[in-house]
Amino acid sequence: MRKTFLILAIIFTVVSVIFSALPLDTLALAPIGLALLFIFIAFKKSTIEERKLPKRLFIIAYICGLVVLGKTFLVKDEVAVDTKFEQEKIETKQEAKKDLEELEGLE
Repeated sequence: MRKTFLILAIIFTVVSVIFSALPLDTLALAPIGLALLFIFIAFKKSTIEERKLPKRLFIIAYICGLVVLGKTFLVKDEVAVDTKFEQEKIETKQEAKKDLEELEGLE
């Protein structure tokens, strides 16, 4: 039973590392929570000599959790207004109106 929980802990820890690197915001907390749960169970079912791997997995999952929370609360998403694009859009509309007026004048 210990091996099953250890394998699940390893899988969810790897998924946690991948999800924490991707811009998934708080969605990455789901595999981190599952990883921590399976790590805790594997840690409790292990003898004192077998607790090295669960400890390391716990550290990795904990760091992933800190990274996700840090990205969520410390990184601000700002949308900048592109004034150059807006100006080009207005100029294009004006040119299109002039072209239509010229076409109407030809008829």
